[in-house]
Amino acid sequence: MKKHISNLNLQKSKAHKYRFTVGRFLQVAVALVFLVFTGRFLYIGISKTVSGQDLTKKTEQLYMRNQVLKATRGTIYDRNGLAVAQDSHLYTIYAILDKSSINYKNKPEYVVNKAETAEKLAKVLPLSADKVLQYLNPSHPAFQVQFGTAGVGLTRKEKERIEKMKLPGIKFFETQSRLYPNGNFASHIVGLATPEYNKKTKTQDLIGTMGLEAWYNDVLSGKDGYQISSVDASNFQTPNSVQNYQAPKDGNNIYLTIDSQLQEYLENRLSYVQSNFNPVSITAVVEDMKTGKVLAASQRPTFNPQTKKGMEKSYRNILVQDTYEPGSVFKVLTLSAAVNSGNYHPNQYYNSGSVTVSGSVIHDWEIHGWGSIPFSQAFPRSSNTGFVHLEQQMGAKTWRKYLNEFHIGQNTGVTLPGEQPGMIAFKSPIDQAVTSFGQGVNVNVMQMMQAFSSLANGGQMVKPQFVEKVTDSEGKTITNYQIKNVGEPIYSKETAQVVLENMQRVLNKKIGTGSVYRIKGESIAVKTGTAQIANTKGGGYLKGDNNYTFSVVGVTPAKHPRYCIYITVKQPRRMSKPAEVILASIFKPMMKRVILMSKNEVNDTTIIKTPDFKGMSYSEAEKKARQIGLKLAKVGSGDKISGQSIAKGQKQDAGNKIFVLTSGKIECPKMNGWTVEELRQFENLTDVKLDILGTGRASRQSVKPGVTIKPGTKIKVKLKE
Repeated sequence: MKKHISNLNLQKSKAHKYRFTVGRFLQVAVALVFLVFTGRFLYIGISKTVSGQDLTKKTEQLYMRNQVLKATRGTIYDRNGLAVAQDSHLYTIYAILDKSSINYKNKPEYVVNKAETAEKLAKVLPLSADKVLQYLNPSHPAFQVQFGTAGVGLTRKEKERIEKMKLPGIKFFETQSRLYPNGNFASHIVGLATPEYNKKTKTQDLIGTMGLEAWYNDVLSGKDGYQISSVDASNFQTPNSVQNYQAPKDGNNIYLTIDSQLQEYLENRLSYVQSNFNPVSITAVVEDMKTGKVLAASQRPTFNPQTKKGMEKSYRNILVQDTYEPGSVFKVLTLSAAVNSGNYHPNQYYNSGSVTVSGSVIHDWEIHGWGSIPFSQAFPRSSNTGFVHLEQQMGAKTWRKYLNEFHIGQNTGVTLPGEQPGMIAFKSPIDQAVTSFGQGVNVNVMQMMQAFSSLANGGQMVKPQFVEKVTDSEGKTITNYQIKNVGEPIYSKETAQVVLENMQRVLNKKIGTGSVYRIKGESIAVKTGTAQIANTKGGGYLKGDNNYTFSVVGVTPAKHPRYCIYITVKQPRRMSKPAEVILASIFKPMMKRVILMSKNEVNDTTIIKTPDFKGMSYSEAEKKARQIGLKLAKVGSGDKISGQSIAKGQKQDAGNKIFVLTSGKIECPKMNGWTVEELRQFENLTDVKLDILGTGRASRQSVKPGVTIKPGTKIKVKLKE
């Protein structure tokens, strides 16, 4: 018994020691852990670093915001200071639906009353209240929703109207965009700038992707600034917290050589030909030959840079990116070379109709020719055989020298992306012979314009240019572009005069191919062209009356030319009229406009800076506008002016119409006779949606005059030549 008790005591003693040992061990372990944590906290408190990371800086970063301040892209103006491309800030609307969105004042940042929100948004967005409500009640839970295409591309005015409604949960984000107020207006020349995501700044940047917008992208872009400031826990900026600031540097502005009125008229003429005769393509250029300044230029197919309509079919700039065989207009260069090299003998006779070169027969367009005729008739009759003889008299070496001096097969360096130099096939005698009348040689339009300029500058060629000057954002001129002589293929004024006299004879009804281009009482000289089109599939050339590139080049005045018009029309698919009549429907109206312009050179007194009409009564504004040579068109039933379609300070031609907005209801005006520019002004001022169809001037509208309209109202407008 005693032994048993002794064993129990022994066991209890061992258990007590074990518990003591374990307890002591736990105490030591806890103490060690405590010491480690205490040491760690002391270390962090003193050094303020964890794993090499500075906690102070991390905390500051948590409550610091680095905001990118976007630079404004430079504006592109025409030669008179009228904006043709400028920055425009558009907005996308979205709605927060998650009820956990509460601001620091404990107020909801989500849509509270969906029905009321839908009713109010429907007054601005082109959606019914029911449709808005559908977006606000998605089938699956969502933190936020957008409103489809109807909620994208809102103007600042539309955004401000919605903000005044003070609807909880309705937010906006801004997107940079480019405004092209004239629609189809030298689209491939002015080009296009589109938003692209910048990974570095995590913002959208406008990047030039076509035309001058691309070529001068660095000039127009400017440089973004930044602002670093402190925010509170609710992400609101704290007072006086800006710690670092760099102002954005806005992009420079570009002034074009293009004249808006001349360009607009050219666009209308090209649209007329496109809609009536449906050619594969058209090009047209109007240039001041003395300076190389392009006053108007366009092409078909084209696109509207504002709406992007037609862009999928017309991305290429035909003026520089496409090459073609020029045909008989090339004889201007051949005759110049023959005269200049002493190989043109106007009274010498040759047999027209056909000529054989290395076993190949070359025919005139008049298969049987005109018998034995003097070389003085070769150019006005556009005789291929006559020009083959001229090329043979010059010799291949001399002719090739002149082709090089005219820079054929070389880029002009005009400020448009993607220029193609073309080529010359010149190996065999037959190759050399056909180049004399514009076959076997590929050119681009601007190469031809450059070559034609030698007729107006004593034989010197000048480079075509589209940009007059560059100014900074304050309007100070940085660069003035000068006339650039690029060669002297014609050595004397006498040579140019012989060529110009021959071009005048083209208008002669008896022997000329261009009598349709005559303008009574005006001094012009022309050359026509009908170029075969290579068959890319079967070799040789395409057959058929319409499978040609028809062209005409004309200059005025005939003796001392200043202006040049060059037009090409490729393969009219509805050739209901002769080719020369189709070309004349562009050439003659444009030439008349150019002659009128040359007789009444635009001076500074016809260019007017738009005044600020805001705050004036309509009668006061109308009086002021009349005094300076502008016309006003009133929108709204009130009297006090709250907005105007052309911003203060923008330049306008005398006689232009400006729309001004007053308070009260807006009635749909009678739009008959309005130009596209006037329609766009009205659209932008009132926020109505115009669907413009056709070309010319307004002839019909879907909403009757006098009907009350609201922002978002859709009106179809039919144009007619």
